Amino acid sequence: MSESQSKTFFITGVSSGFGRALSDAALAAGHRVVGTLRKEEERAAFQAQKPGRAHGVLLDVTDIARIAPTVAKIEAEIGPIDILINNAGYGHEGVFEESTIDELRRQLEVNFFGAAAVIQAVLPYMRKRRAGRIINITSMGGIVTFPGVSYYHASKFALEGLSESLSKEVKGLGIHVTAVEPGSFRTDWAGRSMVRAERSIPDYDAVMNPLRERRQAASGRQQGDPTKAAAAILTILEAKDPPAHLLLGSDAVRFAREKMQALQAEFDRWKSLSLSTDYPA
Repeated sequence: MSESQSKTFFITGVSSGFGRALSDAALAAGHRVVGTLRKEEERAAFQAQKPGRAHGVLLDVTDIARIAPTVAKIEAEIGPIDILINNAGYGHEGVFEESTIDELRRQLEVNFFGAAAVIQAVLPYMRKRRAGRIINITSMGGIVTFPGVSYYHASKFALEGLSESLSKEVKGLGIHVTAVEPGSFRTDWAGRSMVRAERSIPDYDAVMNPLRERRQAASGRQQGDPTKAAAAILTILEAKDPPAHLLLGSDAVRFAREKMQALQAEFDRWKSLSLSTDYPA
């Protein structure tokens, strides 16, 4: 790849999981990657893999005040950010009634507000250049829901809505926004990256205990391959008209299709009541 063809990626959360797979794929393709990490030893290791093209920055996306200066420094010292990938995030598992509002705030601060703040910092530069790609890693959990992860769903549904609306605002400015919805992949999401609320209410045992056991047992054995997910994302970055939504994984496709069919059936069932609320024509 020539220097003129090389792009600058800004990827949040590159220490593991999708972030690591995406940075590896972009670097292997000859691009430059600026990745956020939270520990100095991780930053040094990241930069050592491709000196001159892998640039690590210490940044916690919940430290909102540091995001805009960090982006300005990248633009000035490394180069224009062509592609932003909001990947940093984690999962919260817990019955809604057993989980605290502080835990909900933390989930939203990382998964939603952090991503929104990074977009707001990068967007003015892309808008002035009339070019840019924004990828928000959401989840199939931004489209479908399961018991025991309501806080996680809340954060991902919010990011889905932001992505879809934003894509309509900026498409005429040469900027494309895609929400990527992975299913179950072999990352640390269900392992060390998962925050699990303490159980305390027996009424939820029948629903929650089997789900928690299955999720823990399946961690590390999921069907989805993060390397193939990264390759798929790089593919849409080459598309002239990329999708607003991209499901990844057979389970994501299956569950999303089932959700759409169930919604349509429910809408049809209650259509007459829905239509009854208009003023007479």
